[in-house]
Parts: sequence; C-alpha cells; structure tokens
Amino acid sequence: MRRILIADDEANMRWVLERTLSKAGYDVETAEDGQLALDQALAERPDLVLVDLKMPKLDGLSVLRKLKEHYPDLMIVMMTAHGSTASAIEAMKAGAHDYLMKPFDIEELLITISKAFEVERLREQVDYLKGEVQSNSWQLVGNSEAMQKVKHLVERVALTPATVLIQGESGTGKELVANAIHTLSPRVERPFIRVNCAALTETLLESELFGHEKGAFTGAHARKTGRFELAEGGTLFLDEIGELSLNVQAKLLRVLQERTFERVGGEKTIKVDVRIIAATNRDLIKETQEGCFREDLYYRLSVFPISIPPLRERQEDIPYLAEHFLKKLRNYGHSKKLGPGVLNQLMAYSWPGNVRELENVIERMVIISSGTVIGADGLAVIKTSSTKEKGPCPFVLPSEGVSLEKIEKSFLHQAMEQTGGNQSQAAKRLGLSRHAFLYRLEKYGIDPHWGI
Repeated sequence: MRRILIADDEANMRWVLERTLSKAGYDVETAEDGQLALDQALAERPDLVLVDLKMPKLDGLSVLRKLKEHYPDLMIVMMTAHGSTASAIEAMKAGAHDYLMKPFDIEELLITISKAFEVERLREQVDYLKGEVQSNSWQLVGNSEAMQKVKHLVERVALTPATVLIQGESGTGKELVANAIHTLSPRVERPFIRVNCAALTETLLESELFGHEKGAFTGAHARKTGRFELAEGGTLFLDEIGELSLNVQAKLLRVLQERTFERVGGEKTIKVDVRIIAATNRDLIKETQEGCFREDLYYRLSVFPISIPPLRERQEDIPYLAEHFLKKLRNYGHSKKLGPGVLNQLMAYSWPGNVRELENVIERMVIISSGTVIGADGLAVIKTSSTKEKGPCPFVLPSEGVSLEKIEKSFLHQAMEQTGGNQSQAAKRLGLSRHAFLYRLEKYGIDPHWGI
C-alpha cells in the first residue's frame, strides 16, 4: 500500500483529501504546517507528498527543496490557491512532479497521483535495468531435432500464464529461452527481470526478491522495492533456483500459491501479477529426495518443464552457431570465415562449457587469426580448450614454505581453468557446494566469471 503525506494548513482540506485518498486505497498521513510535514517525512519516507504552497512555519517550496536534498527521487505534488505561472515554474524547477491549482477536481487529483506512481515505477525499472548486465550473446540458433523441440515448446507455453522450469547444463542458454518466452508472450510490453539466486546470500536475496522496509535490518536506511514488484505485469526469471535456501523456498512457494508477500520488516501484504520462469542446472528431483529442495515447490515450478540439451548432443547445430557468432563479430568490425578443417575440429570437440564456450572460442579464433580465413593458427585455440576436458592433476605436496592459502587459491584457479569457467563443475571437482565455492572465490579475489 502506497503511503501519502498531505501537508496543508486548512483542516477541511486535510479531512477531504485524507478521506478521498484513503478510500482510493492509499495509506494517508497529514501535517498542518510545513515544519511538521518535513519532520514526518524525514522520520519515515513517504511514497508521495501532497504539499500546499502557502503554509505557516515553512512554506511549500521550502519543504520541497529540503525533502529533495534528502530524497532526490521522492514524488512531490504542489497545491495552491495562490498560484501563478511563475510559482508553477519555480516549483517544477525545484523538483516537483506536478502542480495542482485549488480548487481542483478530485478525479484530477487521483489521476495526477496515479501518474506519479507510474513514473516512479518506470524509473525504478530503468534504474534496475541500467545496473543489470544482460547478455544477448546467443539466440535460439540451431536446426537439430532437439532444438526444434525446444522452440516448439517455447512457442506453445509463451501464450499461456504457466510457470516454466528450464533445465540444462551451464552455458546451454537457459536465460535466452526464458527471454524468448517473455518476448513471445502477451507480457512483452512489461518488464523482464532476472535474479541470480546463487549470487546473493540468503538475507540479501530475500531483500532483492521481496524488498524491505526502512530499518528492517542494519543498513536498511530507506524502503527498497523488490524485484517481484519491479516485474509487475511482466516476467520474473529466477536463475539457478536450486541454490535457494529452504527458508526462501517457503516464501517463494507462498507467492506462487497466493501471489502475495510482505517486504522484509513489513506487515502490509502486497499483491502481484508476475509470471515466474525458473532455471537450474541441478537435478531437482534428486534434490527433493535428499531434502535440499521442497517437493511442493518443485511441483509448483515445473508446471511446464523445458530441458535444453547440451551442445555435445546436438553437434549438427555447431555450424549454425559458429556462423551466427562470426556474423555477430563482423558487426564489431571483423570479417573472417572458417577455413577448411576448422569446422570439423569444432564438431569433434565435446564442449563442456556448451554454447557459451563455443562463442568464446570463436571470438578468440577471430582475434588470434592473422588473415581473413581462420586456419591453422586458429586451431591452436581449440587444442588449448580441449585440454580442459582432462581431470585434475594428481596432488603433489608443495615445497616447504608454501602456505595453505596459496595451495587453495591454486586449486580454485585450476578447477576454473579445467572446466572452462563452469562454476558448478569446478565446485564439484573440488568436492564443494556451489555456495562454498563462490565464497572461496570471493575470499581470494578471484573473478567468478574468469575464463568465461
């Protein structure tokens, strides 16, 4: 529920506005002068302030300017019976969202407030997307029977509101499939919001998903809008869903069942209309049997499962993918093609890193090759990549004076190198959970996307 602060020295006006906005579903507070309004807003940030221009103790423009110093993005609408073009321009320059002349129609007020919140929602989505690094490296390229089946499933489910579970190894293109479903759906004009469930701790992930209220925990200096709210009307893509803690799984189950939740530290129930698409490289059925994943959540997520085959099982797609990546690189200023024998080498390799690894190899081949045709010099890249298939080297006790930390860091680097940067496979080789593996990468300052 949105919280609105009304600041007006006229008691009748406060009463009318409070009654009207409360009936419209807003949480309303009032202040009888400018100083009181400022104090209330600074004590707890409202979502919107409706402030009169002429008030005792502190006028509306002063309230506006002081609030903008603390909350630059706060929506503020000015009201006045003493308006003029000059005061309207001054208020807008100071950061007011809009300006209402008294007496105004109630319908006009409600429309103004509704538009203000819509602007705020769109701004939050833009801010989020600016900070979100989204990869458009691949498309659903390929004519193999396996990929034709995936495309068919995408087209069928896109037109429905069904929850989708995408399964496949790392690097197979699960996010691209999720994006394709959203693009082909009636929700295409609404946001597509991605959350990497493995990249955040349990506390941070809960805050990212559901948002939090001011003071909910140390460092929560203001209310935060969660990604469920940012995705309103659109699609929320939960990548690496198998990494969720049981606590967050329980809360996600409730959202799937009831389409409602509360922000962290909040009591008000928020209702959302969001399509959920989840993805994992884990065997969730096995996870449920081992008690690591809730069985009821699994069945809620897998209403419509889509499995993406690894590249080694659809090698006939490699020529199409290679040409796609070469064409993409031509757009960056390169104009090269594969020489005789190179494509055969590409198709002979098993690609443990899947399509992501193929794209990286193509890019390195383009950079290394001196001519317009990728030949023997480019093949060296494939040979280097193929060494990553080998198992880890036998452990040899280091010479005296080498610290345990250096050994551990070396093992992390080797695991990343031998798996082509595949974090799940690297963690498995070291006998670690993915969370423990990522913790150690962070501990030693190793880029988790190193080698990818």
